[in-house]
Amino acid sequence: MAALYSPGKRLQEWCSVILCFSLIAHNLVHLLLLARWEHTPLVIVGVVAGALIADFLSGLVHWGADTWGSVELPIVGKAFIRPFREHHIDPTAITRHDFIETNGDNCLVTLLPLLNMAYKFRTHSPEALEQLYPWECFVFCLIIFGTFTNQIHKWSHTYFGLPRWVTLLQDWHVILPRKHHRIHHVSPHETYFCITTGWLNYPLEKIGFWRRLEDLIQGLTGEKPRADDMKWAQKIK
Repeated sequence: MAALYSPGKRLQEWCSVILCFSLIAHNLVHLLLLARWEHTPLVIVGVVAGALIADFLSGLVHWGADTWGSVELPIVGKAFIRPFREHHIDPTAITRHDFIETNGDNCLVTLLPLLNMAYKFRTHSPEALEQLYPWECFVFCLIIFGTFTNQIHKWSHTYFGLPRWVTLLQDWHVILPRKHHRIHHVSPHETYFCITTGWLNYPLEKIGFWRRLEDLIQGLTGEKPRADDMKWAQKIK
């Protein structure tokens, strides 16, 4: 699997992280400058909604990478499916990835909405920004949780040396708790896919959301979920 991590991929991750965090800082400053007490109720709603949607999207991506396709697919296989398939063989491998490898892909994904937000701050009038403020707080929260999903996932596999504030956030279930995530790592890895906060794992499992979605796709395409599963591991030395 390490052979699939090329110098070009590393460069892409570095560029993505630098651009992403620059834009996060830029947009955060503008949001703080625009903040008003009267925004508080809608901002709270936006923060919770952003966290929930980020959690669902993390589950959707995780489920898709675990369930369909192969690491041999062009671009997508090496860049996105590879880390998820590697993770099931060696769940602690993610803890040996540095900050850049852990977060580079997510930073790439969130660049476009961050750029769009920065563009609004540069071009919109103060009156227009005042109207958009709760929405932009929602989008920013969604972006933050999305950007840090892999870091949160990494922390859920790290049992020693975590900062106290991280373990507190895990204990309070603000971010994915370690014990909670262990449920997903029971073979055949068919449940508890959400890895940002984990808030949606239980309700989605109760309604059989992922199984119903797999049945629907199999019925429409004839493709069997996890058909590739670990076959690729025998091909990659």
